[in-house]
Amino acid sequence: MSKTTNKFSPEVRERAVRMVLDNEGQHGSRWQAITSIAAKIGCSANTLNDWVKKG
Repeated sequence: MSKTTNKFSPEVRERAVRMVLDNEGQHGSRWQAITSIAAKIGCSANTLNDWVKKG
């Protein structure tokens, strides 16, 4: 069994992915948008990047 827990609801994940896609033009790259938004919602940039890839 996986040790990870789903700290974030599906709604929060969807909103975070939408924020990345909507705001990447305001940042130099998608990764910069991801790191900025991840810091705001309290997850790691790698986690948010995974959500964006799956989204």
